[in-house]
Amino acid sequence: MTKQKLMKFTNYFIVYSILIILALICLFPVYFVFIGSVNPGSSLRAAQIFPSFADLNWGHYRALFEEYNYVTWYKNTMKIAVSNMLIATFFGVLSGYAFSRFNFKGKRQGLMAIIILQMFPTIMGMIAIYTLLGSFGLLDTHLGYILVLAAGSVAFNTWIVKGFFDGIPRSLEEAARIDGASNLQIFVQVMLPLATPIVAFVAFNSFIGASMDFIMAEVILRSSNQWTLAQGLFTLISGQANNNFTVFAAGAVLISIPLMLGFFIFQKYIVEGLTAGAEKG
Repeated sequence: MTKQKLMKFTNYFIVYSILIILALICLFPVYFVFIGSVNPGSSLRAAQIFPSFADLNWGHYRALFEEYNYVTWYKNTMKIAVSNMLIATFFGVLSGYAFSRFNFKGKRQGLMAIIILQMFPTIMGMIAIYTLLGSFGLLDTHLGYILVLAAGSVAFNTWIVKGFFDGIPRSLEEAARIDGASNLQIFVQVMLPLATPIVAFVAFNSFIGASMDFIMAEVILRSSNQWTLAQGLFTLISGQANNNFTVFAAGAVLISIPLMLGFFIFQKYIVEGLTAGAEKG
């Protein structure tokens, strides 16, 4: 083996060794949660890292459906997440395209407002949101919660979609306009197909955000039949009498399955949209 090949092999070995170690560090919490979900008892502290197959207890998954309202929590979460995804993606893409391609009064001020609003955490507006929803009779309703989530998601989606559209040459639109296409036809037939990666990213991001939200859900949704998965699972480990950490882990595993499947299916578009939006924005 020549010196050059030896150096190349050494570099590859070091790089891949570091990557494998980092991957194991990232995957260990996921593995631990899964092992905890099939561990006997209710505590994760006594969970065996490498249990034998005979020691695995799948009863925690059965308990979610038999002893708790897991199905109701799951349906509520999917309803809210899908609704937020559709609303936030629709208005975010339209707004991003408008800010990118059209000149109108207040455009600069609107963009500045979006940036400034993103600087403040949602928790600062909770009292105002709670009061406003109460005034309209939307407290403890999925509609009120969806509107709050969508309003927060649209601003972020608008900004990142605008950055993507800014990177698309205007000559494509001008050519379509010469052929007699209207603004709507240009958007639907020319721009939207090109924007598939960023649309997939903002849709997936809006879905994930609504699925994982806890604080805002806890403020707005008070009735147990309106709870999301985050709220329902929290009741399993909150309070002195509630310490079902293994059942909580089982619920967390079931939540992650559709999210991981969605990511792997749309991974190409999500990564392209994320990198393109970051570079062009």
